Amino acid sequence: MGCLDSEALTAMSVLLKQGQTQSAVARLLGVTEGAVRYHRRRRAEGAVDGRSRQVAKAAGHAEAIAQWRGVCGDGAVNIAALHDWLVREHGYSGSLKSVQRYWARTFPAPAIRARRRVETPSGAQAQVDWAEFPGMVLGEEVVDLSALVMTLSWSRKRAIVWSRSKDALAWQSCHLGCFQRLGGVAAVMRIDNVKTALSKGAGAWGEINPTYRRFADQMHFHVDACQVRQPRAKGKVERSVRDCREYLDPYNGVFGSLADLQAWTDERMSERADQLRCPATGTSVAQAWEQERCLLTRLPETLPEPFDVAVRRRVGDDCLVSFEGRQYSVPFRFIRQDVEVRGLSGQVMCLKNCEAIATHPRGTKALINIDPAHFEGEGTSRVMPPLPLGRMGRKLQEIAASGVQHRSLELYARLAEVAR
Repeated sequence: MGCLDSEALTAMSVLLKQGQTQSAVARLLGVTEGAVRYHRRRRAEGAVDGRSRQVAKAAGHAEAIAQWRGVCGDGAVNIAALHDWLVREHGYSGSLKSVQRYWARTFPAPAIRARRRVETPSGAQAQVDWAEFPGMVLGEEVVDLSALVMTLSWSRKRAIVWSRSKDALAWQSCHLGCFQRLGGVAAVMRIDNVKTALSKGAGAWGEINPTYRRFADQMHFHVDACQVRQPRAKGKVERSVRDCREYLDPYNGVFGSLADLQAWTDERMSERADQLRCPATGTSVAQAWEQERCLLTRLPETLPEPFDVAVRRRVGDDCLVSFEGRQYSVPFRFIRQDVEVRGLSGQVMCLKNCEAIATHPRGTKALINIDPAHFEGEGTSRVMPPLPLGRMGRKLQEIAASGVQHRSLELYARLAEVAR
């Protein structure tokens, strides 16, 4: 005869009211004419499906099912596991279908939350995410690479920068590479909840990593972390990552180094921008990007060095600041002031008002690193310069400056004369 659901029954009633014959309606719905006559008669009589009045066999175990639901909480429920539990622990003899029907009637699905579609203004937002590419061949080695993908939300212009790691230095370095390729910095960076960005928590309640916060302040952008398990919140960059795997597909190329891979990627991304269309303007992504680029924050003339540690330290009266178990000198005029100390790749940089005032090698065996030039120069109204070195101090410096192999006995004799 054929089975008709509620939508088909509604369509049948409308078509019959419009004057369609029963045979024509049967052909349109893909059932027999007898099925149309049967459902037409039952609708005219106001008949109700008796199966809806039947009590499910699982209703006899309502208390046990409610207990199971309480244990599962608000998470997803495995009805098959519930059925097995009822059979094993409560001697239930009904079918899985009976349990499914009882669950659907007793515990209706929660309301569906609609998603708000927002088109961000030009220059307002960029979305950032990592893409993993294990087993890449570079020259004669096989390495696991990561690609930072940054997409401007308005024009959909993409930038991809490759890296061998995903640590804090690589995170900032790849940001700078993307900013250079996009021609500026968007006002907001929508990011995922990676540890190099959020040190604690996630989403709007997460705590931004101090080094990333300092980097964001220096590059003049706001950090906007996505909510947990909400990939659509940064759907533009998610789509860019998928397109990177499908269109770019670096596994099909042969690259001698990371620089060769990066150059090939930049060329492919430029071609892709001419092919794709911007939904906001209807033009190509490349043309839309030309409009958006003038609204991005300009990059500074000298880009900051990526850093993985940033702390504030008070300069002592001896012109030293403490950092990572060592002490480093700064110019004497900054004593008793707070300065920012950054750990760079192989360097320690001290800054005041975002300007570098001292640099030293990082991670040296020496626990005290001093630059004699930091104790020289004119004083200020607040700080007087240190006392100058005496004859003994100058001679000691001369000895220290000359190699051991060049120190003669006469030099030590002269030093003894000075000490008298």
